[in-house]
Amino acid sequence: MGLIVSNTLDDIKAPVENELKSFTSFFKQSMRSSVTLVDTIARYIVKQKGKRIRPIVVFLSAKTCGAVNESTFRGATLVEILHTATLVHDDVVDDSDTRRGLASINAVWKNKVAVLMGDYLLSTGLMISLRHNDVYFLKTVSDSVRRMSEGEILQIQKSRELNMDEETYLKIISNKTASLLSTCSEIGAASTTEDPAQRKLMKDFGENVGMAFQIRDDILDFTSRKSILGKPIGGDMKEKKITLPLIYALKQSSKHDAKHVLKMIKNGAKGKDVEFVVDFVLQNGGIQYAEQRAHDFGNAARECLQPFPDSDAKKSLELFVDFVMEREK
Repeated sequence: MGLIVSNTLDDIKAPVENELKSFTSFFKQSMRSSVTLVDTIARYIVKQKGKRIRPIVVFLSAKTCGAVNESTFRGATLVEILHTATLVHDDVVDDSDTRRGLASINAVWKNKVAVLMGDYLLSTGLMISLRHNDVYFLKTVSDSVRRMSEGEILQIQKSRELNMDEETYLKIISNKTASLLSTCSEIGAASTTEDPAQRKLMKDFGENVGMAFQIRDDILDFTSRKSILGKPIGGDMKEKKITLPLIYALKQSSKHDAKHVLKMIKNGAKGKDVEFVVDFVLQNGGIQYAEQRAHDFGNAARECLQPFPDSDAKKSLELFVDFVMEREK
């Protein structure tokens, strides 16, 4: 899953601008290979670079807890390599032709090479940590990869069965989206402090921001002309994904109406059906309810930052919460 960026991102990353410049060369260097094709693809991946939200969170969390050091760079690199590997694999699973405005790895070099490249990236990230004995990083990241895979598979299962409830939905987005952001903030903290309480607060910060982010994204699928990934409105419906606004609306409506809407989604809602379902969600308070839940998670994230001393980095993390909550596309 990608993140869209508004003008406030420059303000958010300002306290770690220098670290981000150094990070780019650190990241490039860590992906080098003596195998020509692997090296070519690695350079192509670096060219595809996104907005670096995850390294930004790592560096800001590190600075909120202490002073950035070399292990912070290793942690940020590990997270970005891991994230990139999952995107390469996702593009194969989703049969995507593009990624960040360029042709995807699988579109250029076919699925077999793309899957192997994803594996190469994963192992490269793990080797960086092993070489420096970053056991804490390894443990945190391995747990994140496991959770992301479980969340994705559970979502596929539920979209086949069409029987999602709120508890299961929250578990899926916690695993799929929030786990990686909580890994970023926890690794950042772990690189600059030994204090388990501070590490836990930062981990919880990332988890809550990730939950708010995904709920906001799911709301935008009903309210925005284009959702965050540039999908047309109702993209989740077409993929038979049942998200929080719809879960709540189904619960509030009559059994007859709920059955009718689920049948539309089962048949792959498009055109007029999408408009009908969007209207159904609006009429039954699904958007309002989901907005409230997103705000609850956003506020919980802000509370996690309270105990830390004031700093530019802490201020930026607070801005990041606002940024997630205020996105309109």
